[in-house]
Amino acid sequence: MALKIDLHVHTCYSSDGVTTLREVAAYAKRRGLDGVAITDHDTVEGALKLQGKKGLIVVPGIEVTTLGGHVLALNVTSPVPSGLTLSQTIQKIHEINGVAVMAHPFALLKVARAACGPQSFDAIEVINASTVPFAISTHLSRRLAFRLNLPQVAGSDAHYGPEIGSAYTLVNADPEADEVAHSIKKGAATPFGRAIPWRLRLKRMSLNLKKKLK
Repeated sequence: MALKIDLHVHTCYSSDGVTTLREVAAYAKRRGLDGVAITDHDTVEGALKLQGKKGLIVVPGIEVTTLGGHVLALNVTSPVPSGLTLSQTIQKIHEINGVAVMAHPFALLKVARAACGPQSFDAIEVINASTVPFAISTHLSRRLAFRLNLPQVAGSDAHYGPEIGSAYTLVNADPEADEVAHSIKKGAATPFGRAIPWRLRLKRMSLNLKKKLK
């Protein structure tokens, strides 16, 4: 079964996110998604609260802040420490049976290192709808994935409801988080997506500023 899943979604549980859990579910349905991976910054709280939502596959995850860039920990239900090296972070993710994805490796000011010592990524996010410049980042990320022979995935990196589904991954799997994670690791996934329009980015920035000022 081909499942349409946005593998990089933030909620209001991220310091820079403004989307409520109810809004995530509503926009996911509106965009024709079968599921989402909730990947808030350094917390799994929002993901766990959204799990079990009827009609929506929720892959619990975290966008982990490391010393070498951001890493998406998919299908994890417990915290992953921030501030570690890439290799240490990947090891922690694997210890809790998660999937370690290199997030937006060539986004401006967000370059992650490809070399991770004995620990290796399970996949690379080759399409991230929030990256700037989008086309160049996507091209370079695809080249990196081919060079490292790693599965390719996509996500919106949405921090605002209408951005959800701008990028997504078709995953050939049964409709369960564990099965989705397994299929990503074996490469049964195809990335799709486009850049988030600037009008949505500007709206998100405005709402985020209001959140911080409260």
